[in-house]
Amino acid sequence: MTKITFIDYQGASRTVDAQDGSTVMESAVRNGVPGIEAECGGACACATCHVYVDDAWKEKVGEPASMEEDMLDFAFDVRPTSRLSCQIKVRPELDGLVVQTPERQA
Repeated sequence: MTKITFIDYQGASRTVDAQDGSTVMESAVRNGVPGIEAECGGACACATCHVYVDDAWKEKVGEPASMEEDMLDFAFDVRPTSRLSCQIKVRPELDGLVVQTPERQA
């Protein structure tokens, strides 16, 4: 299993085991991580699974595709490291990934 750490806007962290092949969003929902609403269920049709990827992980996670960039326009407080967690596939290279949830979702 790949470990992912979610840090909320107040600094509280929660590390979860994520199944390779799933998404960061699915792992958050499965583990009851606060701050990940995932209203569209992972269809890249909302911005309620918005996260900030830790700078140390940005390159490994990669850049958002154009459809994801369009949806990020609807997210709250978008930053250069913003991603939709439904679009980040869990894989062994992401073991230890750290993401932060925004103060509120769109």
